[in-house]
Amino acid sequence: MGRTAQSVSRFFSRRKKKQNDWAFPEELCRRFTLAEISAATQCFDQTLFIGKGAFGTVYKGRIKVDGDEDRIDVVAIKRFSEDSIQGMPAFRAEVQLLCQLRHHNLIPLIGFCEANGERIIVYDYMPNGKLSDYLFHPSNIKNKDPFPLTWKQRLKICIGVARAIHYLHAGVKHAIINRNVSCHSILLDHNLVPKLSSFGLSKMGPPALSNALIKMNSNLTGTFGYVDPEYLDSGNVTEKSDVYSFGVVLLEVLCAKSILILSNERPDSGEIFPDLIDPFLKGKVAPDCLKKFMNITVRCLRRTGAERPTMGEVQVELECALELQESADAVKQLKELGTSASTSLAPPLPAHDMEDYTYENISFSEINETFCILVRFI
Repeated sequence: MGRTAQSVSRFFSRRKKKQNDWAFPEELCRRFTLAEISAATQCFDQTLFIGKGAFGTVYKGRIKVDGDEDRIDVVAIKRFSEDSIQGMPAFRAEVQLLCQLRHHNLIPLIGFCEANGERIIVYDYMPNGKLSDYLFHPSNIKNKDPFPLTWKQRLKICIGVARAIHYLHAGVKHAIINRNVSCHSILLDHNLVPKLSSFGLSKMGPPALSNALIKMNSNLTGTFGYVDPEYLDSGNVTEKSDVYSFGVVLLEVLCAKSILILSNERPDSGEIFPDLIDPFLKGKVAPDCLKKFMNITVRCLRRTGAERPTMGEVQVELECALELQESADAVKQLKELGTSASTSLAPPLPAHDMEDYTYENISFSEINETFCILVRFI
């Protein structure tokens, strides 16, 4: 970790140099020729188009593995737009950062290409696409299961993303603020393991172990609906800005709707929750797990950063929520199978076949209040 942390610090400091004088650790990052990229994408054939983002267009490609000519990997290739004002600094920031960071829940970088005015980044291909598609646009998902993401699948995805953000905040020498946490920047591999992506807007702060709040003046940027309102007011970005954005992700995971849609659907009076919870999840989330999850969400969405938890605390609380769900499901399965824990050899019932949980004893007042405050800033 020491070598990686030193490299991150060193290469971020070099960003102050001329744009044509930048460095990268060649032993950690492969530099592709434009010819290799053109061959991999069949000259950026539209049949290989995956999607379009703020900085450019993403294509599916096939790249020969360096040092093994017999092996060809499927990759994702992001081609930065030539007319993007932030394209060059975002491109170089992402390359310099991702080629040096290693975490199970960060998007793996394979290499990049900078030639003839082209700026291109090559990543591992994530066959299950974006979390936002699973939640908001299920028709975009090919070969999807007959059911949407289960509650435990969603919890595990949230836990993985929390671990990635905690690593950025506390796992490297100088803490890194992603500034672009959203359901659109969370990609899913073939096992639905989440990978946080989009590091072009990332900022580096003081030493992660200093326990000092990262506070930096920054041009206002980020994904609409996910941006920390305190950041909007002050122009100062902190690690708690990522916590706020992640709180919006948690809310969307629970409701399976974007924050923009949720803000338009809020009723003028009366109860908001549990009516806004994803209908597929109603009755499937154990009451104690739901209370824990909602408590985490509310705390992440506090108005000021000082009131929000750290990402380490969020990670632990989400892991606890998963344990509560698994424990409640195990008890329910035993009851419904009519057996005891010591003698049951029957396979567990699928969650969607179990009797529904009820929420009569849960108060939704705090999350309703938080939600009403939240949507005022959308």
